[in-house]
Amino acid sequence: MGMALGDKLRITLFGESHGTCVGALVEGMPPGTPMDPESLSREIDRRKPGRKGLSSRKEVDECQILSGVYEGKATGWPILMLTMNSDVRSSDYSFLPDHPRPGHADMVEMVRSEGSSDLRGGGSQSARLTFGMVAAGSQAKALLDQAGWSCKAHLHSVGEVKSRPLFELDRDSELKPNSDMARLNCRDPDAVGMISDFIESVRMDRDSVGSVVELLIEGVPIGVGEPWFDGVEPSLARAMMAIPGARAVEFSHGVESSKMRGSEHNDSWHSEDGSPVLDGASSGEADGSLGGRSTGAPIRVKVHFKPPSSFPRKQFTLHLPSDELMPLEVGGRHDPVLGPRAVPVVEAAAILVMADLGLMGGFIEPKED
Repeated sequence: MGMALGDKLRITLFGESHGTCVGALVEGMPPGTPMDPESLSREIDRRKPGRKGLSSRKEVDECQILSGVYEGKATGWPILMLTMNSDVRSSDYSFLPDHPRPGHADMVEMVRSEGSSDLRGGGSQSARLTFGMVAAGSQAKALLDQAGWSCKAHLHSVGEVKSRPLFELDRDSELKPNSDMARLNCRDPDAVGMISDFIESVRMDRDSVGSVVELLIEGVPIGVGEPWFDGVEPSLARAMMAIPGARAVEFSHGVESSKMRGSEHNDSWHSEDGSPVLDGASSGEADGSLGGRSTGAPIRVKVHFKPPSSFPRKQFTLHLPSDELMPLEVGGRHDPVLGPRAVPVVEAAAILVMADLGLMGGFIEPKED
């Protein structure tokens, strides 16, 4: 079953939205890698629900590390990370399995499992399982820090309301607690107010809206990435498209590339202090990967998320016992937009992929005390 990601550094997700717990089994963390409880807590807080204007589900999300860590360092054995589900309201899903929701995996999962799946809250298809990705990524970040690499993401746009490119923004400062920038994981102080107001208008309209998360990977030297299916773009795209609600991934110029001429699109190489550098690398415009291997320029990625499929408007969809279209009003606690809470998930997915590629290619060496 495809619940695992990675080769040298591998995570396997488990759990259900309304089950006992969710988490991840992390294998291949080099022995001696320092575990960072502050990073763990910070990244989990950025992902969890309960923020103003978003899902009101209130999970403590206290992460338990049950194996693979001793005296603050990885032992090299599998690390089991999990959190208990504490704020479930399964009565919100009493219409299942008779009335599968539009836009959700209820129907396909029920057919796949011949009726044996736990569909409450999305079950194992739920974004609740991204807890394990974020928890694992928060600790794999130590491997990237060791190599001088970074993966930073923020909310790029909601509907047609956009922020500036991440390359133009402050990517290192901690966002002020209780600010809209922190609540929405958006680093553009000029755009965040408009984005916040727009999300609130959508919520008040009892609807949902699509969004984009922008990711910037920096500090990666030339040559990281493996041939073909383990190249930088294929590996990142696989991880990003596994995030619930993701519908498209763009690299560099993305879909605009199909409208450009080659003379406009190509980046020339030049020498800088005796090393090859792409034109446009310093401005963030150059391709960060060619042929699946890093070029030394920043790797720019946009992940597009669909509007959340659950919103408090009446929808007509198939009622299985009657074999007729019947109205369905989905209750419960749902986000009107996915992007804000997807930001730390995108970061974590990128960290896990780049750490894995770094270990595969020998660019990241196991820590020696």
